[in-house]
Amino acid sequence: MSEELINAPEEMAAPAENQVENVAETVAEVVENAVEEAAPAVEETVEVVENAVEEAAPEAETVTEEPRPRKMREIENPYGSLENFDWNKIDADGERYTADEKAQLEERYTKSFKSVDENAVIMGKVVSINSREIVVNIGFKSDGVINASELRYNPNLKIGDEIEVYVESQEDANGQLQLSHKRALILKSWQRVNEAYDNQEIITGYVKGKTKGGLIVDVFGIEAFLPGSQIDVKPIRDYDIYVDKTMEFKVVKINHDYKNVVVSHKALIEAEIEAQKAEIISKLEKGQILEGTVKNITSYGVFIDLGGVDGLIHITDLSWGRISNPEEVVKLDEKINVVILDFDENKKRIALGLKQLTPHPWDKLDPNLKVGDKVKGKVVVIADYGAFVEIIPGVEGLIHVSEMSWSQHLRTAKDFLKEGDEVEAVILTLDREDRKMSLGIKQLIPDPWTDILTKYPVGSKHTATVRNFTNFGIFVELEEGVDGLIHISDLSWSKKIKHPAEFTKVGEPIDVVVLEVDTENRRLSLGHKQLEENPWDVFKTIFTVGSVHQGTITSMNDKGAVVALPYGIEGFAFNRNLLKEDKTQAKVDEVLDFVVVDFSKETKKIHLSHTKTWQATKEDEEKMREAEEKKQAREIAKINESNTERATLGDLDVLQSLKENLEKEGK
Repeated sequence: MSEELINAPEEMAAPAENQVENVAETVAEVVENAVEEAAPAVEETVEVVENAVEEAAPEAETVTEEPRPRKMREIENPYGSLENFDWNKIDADGERYTADEKAQLEERYTKSFKSVDENAVIMGKVVSINSREIVVNIGFKSDGVINASELRYNPNLKIGDEIEVYVESQEDANGQLQLSHKRALILKSWQRVNEAYDNQEIITGYVKGKTKGGLIVDVFGIEAFLPGSQIDVKPIRDYDIYVDKTMEFKVVKINHDYKNVVVSHKALIEAEIEAQKAEIISKLEKGQILEGTVKNITSYGVFIDLGGVDGLIHITDLSWGRISNPEEVVKLDEKINVVILDFDENKKRIALGLKQLTPHPWDKLDPNLKVGDKVKGKVVVIADYGAFVEIIPGVEGLIHVSEMSWSQHLRTAKDFLKEGDEVEAVILTLDREDRKMSLGIKQLIPDPWTDILTKYPVGSKHTATVRNFTNFGIFVELEEGVDGLIHISDLSWSKKIKHPAEFTKVGEPIDVVVLEVDTENRRLSLGHKQLEENPWDVFKTIFTVGSVHQGTITSMNDKGAVVALPYGIEGFAFNRNLLKEDKTQAKVDEVLDFVVVDFSKETKKIHLSHTKTWQATKEDEEKMREAEEKKQAREIAKINESNTERATLGDLDVLQSLKENLEKEGK
């Protein structure tokens, strides 16, 4: 007999329909007679075949075909080993089956087994139970094994019960069929959940517990999430009342990647609520007063339940006065009357008002109040540009920052006031029709500019505080509301200042003298250097033209060099005046003698020359000779003028002698 037929039980699985019992007996008889020496292996194969046939063909008794009589004889095994056993030799003797009969037997035998696919869910029958495993028969060539822990939820499970199983593997490393009951339930549950989602089916679930933002619901054995916003049409503040309850839901979202399911109970009642909303809104009118219940409170307003439809009271419509939190006016679940301000049928939005049910506070304002009167109030809002002061609830006035101080330099309202301050102010403008009022607090103190000429006459000396710098000067404050400017040129007589920050700092005191007063524009022109005598009056007597002084070259440019002179002043020497006696040019940091070429008190400039210091000898001799000649000429002129008489011969001799002396000196 062939090796293929011996291995046939491992490759066949389908139920027999006819003559199954005869086939089983015939095969068993052939195997018994043919493999006596290989009895243990063959008996095991026969047992497997018999079990498969008996379980797969309960109706085998109905087969009417009689078995064909055959002659029984012992078959010797010519090979002596099971590995070399050949079924084909037996058939070749012609004493067993024809080729057609053999094909029919193989086909029937193959159909006695089921064909199963991995990852499929099928029904199986429990054939064995122990503490570790449960053996299940699914009609395959071998039974499958399930971990006993997967069925602990069913303590009444017994042999013969049918259960759903998931085929994980047809054959593991040990040749064992691997099954899972738990995965079968999960897969079936997911299929059921997807069907409910696709068909918008209403399902029942059990609320297991609460979690952040909602509840956990058991649906078909799967944990689903019920958001707090999907529990009911109204906000739910206590989730505990729903735990351990069975409720109806709709599956609204499935995330297959993360195996998440979201359900909603609110979706079941929304359709009914929408119909109620449409009916309620169709009956609404602007100005209509309704009773409602405070449903929810937010930072921007309050939601009111009007009996099936919600409306919003914006925070500005809760009270005529300013409030920071709606809870200052209403509380949750409180019943209040509201007025309909506006509504949108399409968007189903309803704007409500509460303050509109009371008279406007401006109507209760004292009719005798007028501009110039003093009022008291509390600062309710403050900004950079000013502060709002509540005179009575709902009536406010604005104090602009410019009306807080007589000072002209820039500041914010927060420098003067803060929220909650009780202040007194003067009414500057009052418009009852537009319900606007402007106030001022600086008007409570005298304007310092009314007697400015008396307090700060020209030439008077004062101490001010540095407030701000600009490129052209320093702004200082003499007192609250009285500011002045010190121009950069009026800071120092001698020092050249590029920026006022080099001279002083913000907040420091500084002595000033009033140079000019502009009452119309409320401006003071101040000076600092004028506190001292002008040193250039003294410098004029020291740095006379022609005088020589030692100086240090501090810097140079294309035109010449800046020279530091004694007493902290500077002079300038052009390039042509920087030539030294050795014919080289002077350089920075050199200390040299300089001659004053020009001095200007008005422009505060001194022109110097080093070159003239070593050229002075020749020039001075020429100047001295010329000066002597001029002196002698003046003397001669005086003599001539004093002599009214004609010159005598002696006089001529004297003149001749003087002439000769001058010529000698000239030579």
